[in-house]
Amino acid sequence: MNALRVFEAAARHLSFKEAANELSITQAAVSHQIKSLEDYLGVQLFKRAGRGVQLTEAARAALPRLRDGFDALAAAVETIHVRADETDLEITAPPVFTARWLMPRLADFSRREPKIDVRVVSSSKMVDAGALDSTALMVNHDLRSDASGVEIHLGAGDYPGYRADRLFGVATVVVASPQLVKGTPPLGEPADLARHTLLHDDAMDLVAHGHAWPKWLEVAGVADKVDGTRGPRFSTNILSLEAASQQLGVALALRPLVDADLASGRLCAPFEIELKPQSAYYLVCPEVIAERPAVASFRKWLLEQAQKTQGTKNSGPGS
Repeated sequence: MNALRVFEAAARHLSFKEAANELSITQAAVSHQIKSLEDYLGVQLFKRAGRGVQLTEAARAALPRLRDGFDALAAAVETIHVRADETDLEITAPPVFTARWLMPRLADFSRREPKIDVRVVSSSKMVDAGALDSTALMVNHDLRSDASGVEIHLGAGDYPGYRADRLFGVATVVVASPQLVKGTPPLGEPADLARHTLLHDDAMDLVAHGHAWPKWLEVAGVADKVDGTRGPRFSTNILSLEAASQQLGVALALRPLVDADLASGRLCAPFEIELKPQSAYYLVCPEVIAERPAVASFRKWLLEQAQKTQGTKNSGPGS
């Protein structure tokens, strides 16, 4: 069992060093346990790849069932483990969701649950590539740990083995600085985009399941007049939005995440055209830890906030 535990940690991190750090043992001890397991099984489990390691076919085939076994053991322990004093919660979410939607509301959660210490992690990996969602969901979260973690995903909602609560859907809109819209050349209709810089980002392309700008231009009926491939590219939507606010060009954004920017006048949406992808925001966590006090409290609060957002979106202008 100890060797299997070491193998699972090394496979999850693809690093003997990281596994050693997690298990509070030496890297030599990890290597010894893996070697003992390989000798017992008669197969190689890892192969060297640069500074790290990769799983062999045999290891890759066995890993899902091994994880299921450990998760089942964790679930059994969870049913009898009292966690009334748990205070740590890690929240991982996409950058623009974190900055534009979660952070302005998080103080309210802290006032409601002052004993819960929140750690917020921003990660572009929380934007899932299409209907298959993420194939590596929460791989770095050890269900046997006393620390709890939840994730906010923008995806299609397919998360087998996880509790997933739909928060709200999204709509893709064009945004720009009000000064740019009123300036020269003008930006009064979609065809005018041919004379403006288009700002691209990887996250919006994932949401669109392809190239976001060409798809929006096609819906707008100007794909033959505007080159949707030109313009600078950014790694996240929050960077392209910042570039748009600095009058570097025109960006695509997700409502309701930019509603505050639109209301304040920091950005404006010059066109009423919206592209509505199938993706939505979901709160995702392993079923094993879903009823832990910190997780349950955050889930209840977040669903309340999402309901308020949905109500504002349905009644507000441009919805």
